[in-house]
Amino acid sequence: MRSPILNSLLVVFAFVAASLPRAEASDLVTFTPPTNPSPLGSTVVSWDSLVFRPTPIGFYCPVFDQPTRSLEKFELHVTVLQAGMASHAPHRHSWEELLLVKEGTVEALINGKREQAGPGALIFLASHDVHNVTNFGTTPATYYVINFVTDTALTMQDRPAAEWAPPQMLTSRVVDCDRLTGGANKTGFHREVFDSPTLTFQRLESHLTTLNPGASTRPKSRDPGDELFIVKSGAVEVTLNDVTSHVGAGSFYYVAPNDERTMKNLGRVPAVYQVFKAVSDKSPKPET
Repeated sequence: MRSPILNSLLVVFAFVAASLPRAEASDLVTFTPPTNPSPLGSTVVSWDSLVFRPTPIGFYCPVFDQPTRSLEKFELHVTVLQAGMASHAPHRHSWEELLLVKEGTVEALINGKREQAGPGALIFLASHDVHNVTNFGTTPATYYVINFVTDTALTMQDRPAAEWAPPQMLTSRVVDCDRLTGGANKTGFHREVFDSPTLTFQRLESHLTTLNPGASTRPKSRDPGDELFIVKSGAVEVTLNDVTSHVGAGSFYYVAPNDERTMKNLGRVPAVYQVFKAVSDKSPKPET
């Protein structure tokens, strides 16, 4: 027969267990090789050039699905989620993922917890953390899905990062990027989103740059990381390896490691773009 004290403890334990977030049932998504095996070079994509195809939940536009000089795979697509629809059943995968909300509001499910993410919000998903997003608004929600896949990501242990990742590693989160504070500089404004090691990267960094009208970045600068730039507002002249393009809001460009890049604001109002940089064990050394 149990003692009264033991019975009391069991009741307490049951109450605590019931109050903890419950892990959602999830599907395991396994790695598929890139659909295009050719390494991706620096590329500019205009928003107006995107072609969306209908799906049962909204619209979908695949953009990149290729290896790079230092990544096993770089996959980028744009999803339009209709009101009331979920992106997919809760699932998980070994690689880390980024979602940037362009329009509308979604609810992000991460390891059983739910958080709203509106325009400008960035969702980071660590290895094997269970996730999906649902559009609880009354209008379509549009977001970019960014997958930088390293060789390390393909050998991760099959457990949610939230259960075992060292404390210095970037954890799954929702960041309202447009509300971040920053600092002025000679050409405009800078806002840091995060800059951290992760389970699959030596460094994963994202920031927002504001270029004043007529202002330019340092000419022909180089970086050893894989970089993705997404234009959030304004008009930007992009020069990659001496090839110049003009792009507007929603457009984006991938810059391969150590390729030359220069950005200039062509408009009469500030231009804002968000940068994502991934540095892995295969990234080249900086060039001088």
